[in-house]
Amino acid sequence: MRPLPSNPELLVLPDAAATAALGERLSSLLQPGDTVLLSGPIGAGKSHLARATIRALLARENRDEDIPSPTFTLVQTYPTHVGDVWHVDLYRLSHPDEAFELGLEDAFGTDICLVEWPDRLGDLTPADSLHIALSSPESGRIAEFHPSESWQNRLPRLLGQEAPDA
Repeated sequence: MRPLPSNPELLVLPDAAATAALGERLSSLLQPGDTVLLSGPIGAGKSHLARATIRALLARENRDEDIPSPTFTLVQTYPTHVGDVWHVDLYRLSHPDEAFELGLEDAFGTDICLVEWPDRLGDLTPADSLHIALSSPESGRIAEFHPSESWQNRLPRLLGQEAPDA
């Protein structure tokens, strides 16, 4: 995995609603070819954020679907108005070659990929991605953002620092 920038942007997420609101903002910024890498320990909110993002995308089409965690299936895909969304959970993988077998290399760069446990990607990790590292202090969560160049202009909107139509 590529090294992360040393000065990340931080956002405090005091509760599940704040994490869901982040997913809503993220959903409005996603474009075909985007990859969002979600890291953090078990229980940090990776699945919650990914599922909130997918729910928000589907809601724009008046679709209300069950969004299961892909812990056992490894990949769940959702066709949306902005393209196919891959929700990927690599927790159970033991070697990066197993990620290659999932077809992720083809999805990166064309579809939207939300990847939990991206450390298991090894050399498959896309350089052009948004890395969100989640942690769970005693109360709430902290999201640490490490954007690639293509995410630099979108990051203020994601952090809620800029109006959506700006």
